[in-house]
Amino acid sequence: MHLNTRVRSFFMVGLLGLVCIPGITSAKPKQLADYQQAAERANVVFRLPQWEKTPAQIQATMETAMAVSDQMLARIVNLKPEQRNFANTITALDQAYFPVSAAASRMSIIQETSTSPEMREAASAALQRLETWFVDTSFRRDLYKAIKAFADTRPQVRGEDAMYLKTVLRDYRRNGMDLPKEQRDRLQALKNRLNELGLSFKRNISAARPMVEFTGEELDGVSEDFLANPDIRGKDGKYHINANVTWQVLEVLRNARKEATRKRLSIARSSRVLEKNTPIFIEMLKIRAEIAQLLGYANWADYRTEVKMARNGKTAWDFLQRLNTGLAPKFEQELATFAELKARETGNPEAKIRYWDIPYYKNQLTKTRYQVDEDALKVYFELENTLNGMFSIFQELFAIRIEAIEVPYKWVDDLRLYAVTDKVSGAPLGLIYMDMFPRDGKYNHFAQFDVTPAARLPDGRYQRPVAALICNFPPPGNGKPSLLTYDDVETLFHEFGHALHTVLTQADYMEFSGASVPRDFVEAPSQMLENWVRDKKVLDRFAVDYRDGKSRIPAEILNRLEEVRLATIGTHYRRQLAFGLLDLTIHMTTDPRVFDNVVAVTNKVMSETYVPVPPDTGLIASFGHLAGGYDAGYYGYAWADAISADMASVFRKAPGGLMDKKIGRRLRNEIYTVGGSREIEESIRAFLKREPSLEPFFEFIGLKK
Repeated sequence: MHLNTRVRSFFMVGLLGLVCIPGITSAKPKQLADYQQAAERANVVFRLPQWEKTPAQIQATMETAMAVSDQMLARIVNLKPEQRNFANTITALDQAYFPVSAAASRMSIIQETSTSPEMREAASAALQRLETWFVDTSFRRDLYKAIKAFADTRPQVRGEDAMYLKTVLRDYRRNGMDLPKEQRDRLQALKNRLNELGLSFKRNISAARPMVEFTGEELDGVSEDFLANPDIRGKDGKYHINANVTWQVLEVLRNARKEATRKRLSIARSSRVLEKNTPIFIEMLKIRAEIAQLLGYANWADYRTEVKMARNGKTAWDFLQRLNTGLAPKFEQELATFAELKARETGNPEAKIRYWDIPYYKNQLTKTRYQVDEDALKVYFELENTLNGMFSIFQELFAIRIEAIEVPYKWVDDLRLYAVTDKVSGAPLGLIYMDMFPRDGKYNHFAQFDVTPAARLPDGRYQRPVAALICNFPPPGNGKPSLLTYDDVETLFHEFGHALHTVLTQADYMEFSGASVPRDFVEAPSQMLENWVRDKKVLDRFAVDYRDGKSRIPAEILNRLEEVRLATIGTHYRRQLAFGLLDLTIHMTTDPRVFDNVVAVTNKVMSETYVPVPPDTGLIASFGHLAGGYDAGYYGYAWADAISADMASVFRKAPGGLMDKKIGRRLRNEIYTVGGSREIEESIRAFLKREPSLEPFFEFIGLKK
């Protein structure tokens, strides 16, 4: 998941040295200062932000950022017509948004990662104020008139300049700037309220601590390593599972033999913020519908998808339904297989598969029919080896260097920092923080956050980007290092893919830099990189048993894992499709009755598309994507999967396979480097060197076209 706090378009969008990995050393980390001569030669700014450490500093940053941006905007407005040119009017607009965008990115990180409740609260309040600034600024009539007056002179521009001008005018239109004042004022108030509600919705999810208590007997089947974790095992001898921590939940749902245990935990997770967030989300839906109607759109989905590849809600809906129908036979067959396993285990021939059963019986199928114990595979994925191996792969593929450097300021003791540079020129490209393990009050999923956006600065230098991966991998414990599941490794490659998209950018405008691409494409490059984890030659570079430092995953195990993937792909995708369809169901209407009954409506979609959800729960209330920029856009995961499969096929057909350097450079140059500075369809064709095809995707999911 990629989270971008640049909202100029007015909406939020353990152990070392066990294995020798080429290009990675365990030497003392470099200092950021070691890169400054190279930065000067490359004419780039390569530095970390000055992190706020007190609520007062947060307040000061917020006020200073807004004041600086306001001064820059005032210069645009105060120009006389004869003084205007593209640089001081249009390019200057993107530059004026930079101070507030950078501050907002930092506030978002503090809100999601700080160990201090007071800092999180202060950052949240500041972020809300900064978002209000974005909205209010987007409605400034004087600024709009200045931009529009210059645009009406039809300046002769090309390339990224032309793309930016087109985007600015489009966004002003989509903001209702040509509507009567009364309607503009209403839109402004609605958008500010929507931002306020969205922050509250996400904050409630991060703050939730739904603890579920179990006895050792109730957790029969769960590994001893898991149960020995001091965060889980209480002094009373009982075990306390946090239903808001994904890795804990999955460990229990996949392994607990007692159905009652799985059911209780599943219900706790599915209802963890039901009471707090349901009324918030209902109001958000009503506001979104009103905004869409005021702007002349049929519904929120049409408004949101206009600037994406799908272009409208119906195209997105039809895409999901086509997959939904095509996967139906396979999905029903998989459910029947799970039911057989449950009947055999329980002795009940009428046993039915429930919502809380699927992770468990998928795991049982993997172990019994395919003879693969995914827990046993963890020894091959010790965190440090996996990280170093991944870095080595991407260094070779994209002609870059990734080096650990000393972290000047840490918001948590085990925070990591890496510098990315160009292998040939040595030019600094970006910095990546990595916050790896869960803790109270921290963002509870996996995502890449922007810290400092990239952009060409007014003095001509290029601000290189800073990103942060916020993760929740299993921490070290019980005398063992952090050991990842196979799925965790896929997630790591995926999220680091987002970071690469960010740091390899060369787009001049902040608006287009990094992963600032349409939401239904942004996941594609990262989803594509998950394929590297399924390749034996690639895995052999780093996946070794940490206990002996030499044993590698047998090829037959990887073959079986691929068989498992295909044997359960229907279940996987129907769940994803259910999320996408429920998202569109509530955003392709303006009916207040749907909004007032959003829990029942979305539970119905989930139950009909996937399996019946637990009673008296509401997944929608903790569906953070729908308040974090993926509203009317969750379909984009499946959409991007289709593109990623097509892109991966280019590597598979190349002489070097997934490690083909020529194709790796092409991916860097045609996708990562350009970001959103040209139409995304053009970038896709430039990488593919042909028109896109769905055939690789249908092959990937086991369907014929």
